[in-house]
Amino acid sequence: MSLTTTAATRSLLTAASRRELSRLFGAQVRFDEPLAPLTSWKLGGPADALVTVECEDQLAALLLFCARRRMPWWVVGAGSNILIGDGGVRGIVIRLAGGFSEVRVRAENGHVVVEAGGSANMALVTAKAASAGASGVDSLAGIPGTVGGSLRMNAGTDREFGEFISAVWVQSPGRPEPHEVGVGYFYRRSTLDRDAIVARVACKFDREQSQRVRRDLQSRLVRRKRTQPIALPNAGSCFRNPPGEKAARLIEAVGAKGWREGGAEISTLHANFINNTGGASAKDVATLLARVRRAVHAQCGVDLQLEVHLIGVFIDAA
Repeated sequence: MSLTTTAATRSLLTAASRRELSRLFGAQVRFDEPLAPLTSWKLGGPADALVTVECEDQLAALLLFCARRRMPWWVVGAGSNILIGDGGVRGIVIRLAGGFSEVRVRAENGHVVVEAGGSANMALVTAKAASAGASGVDSLAGIPGTVGGSLRMNAGTDREFGEFISAVWVQSPGRPEPHEVGVGYFYRRSTLDRDAIVARVACKFDREQSQRVRRDLQSRLVRRKRTQPIALPNAGSCFRNPPGEKAARLIEAVGAKGWREGGAEISTLHANFINNTGGASAKDVATLLARVRRAVHAQCGVDLQLEVHLIGVFIDAA
């Protein structure tokens, strides 16, 4: 291992920092913890520390810890749109659980109001909302991530998550207590500050007959299963659709379906998906992503933009 690689993979946590984290969070902190099991690609090296927080007070304490020590941190949600390097992540990886996973639904003045924590599973949100008759929630069907991640990237299909958001509360190192913020929404992005963690949101849907909403939701889920690979680990769509175009069509047009790098393969069912066929490394996937971008730019003149986020240290897998 080179000196550069050794330095990049060396933990940022001192012995004193580890003791303090253990004092604050007990069994909720794990050191040098593998992150691959927490990602949908099942890839990635270890975090210096993985801390699971279950309430807003615990998250505030952890953010203060990071701020005082200038410690880098990252939130891992459902791990569905991230590629973590084989060298792992330096600093603190935060996992929201407990109260952050709760979903509450109620009817109010002809609307369906959904209140959900930042780590609530979108499948649970859509199922509960559909059962209450939330019109339009079918457009969010099949989103594999959490509420926080879906808000940050404004996930959706013909209608997007931001359209239904009525309030957002966040926490950050500079302001650790939960506070409401205004957020703007655009195609596959929002104006949410980079250092803001979504603690909870409120959504509002028009209300209609629940049987019809559930039927529309199920129809969307069936269509997704038919047109997208679900049998192998992947992270969903890898690239954003360019204006007036489909990334999958461009990738297929350059003959990239079935391209392989190690254990990573561009899906033969949906060209915008990369599957871990077994034994893939994060570097394999990153190499395929770069190869696709080069080919589409060279043959189609389009610069594809990543929809997945690359995190951590990318090195040759051991």
